[in-house]
Amino acid sequence: MENFGRTLVVVGLGTALIGGALWGISALFPHFRPGRLPGDIVIESPETKVYVPITTMILLSLAATLVLWLIGTLKR
Repeated sequence: MENFGRTLVVVGLGTALIGGALWGISALFPHFRPGRLPGDIVIESPETKVYVPITTMILLSLAATLVLWLIGTLKR
């Protein structure tokens, strides 16, 4: 059970670091905010707004894959 708590703390801190990095990047590059990249679909009507962040999700997936690959490589 001790390892589970430690894992939750590491995952929480990692999530906070990723969120902070995305927030900092969006402040530095206001035209390239996550959810507003070219390829992200935005459908707006007077009643609703629908965001389908396809490009953002692809970039986040690539970044997560790279990080996990690096962690796996360094553990060997």
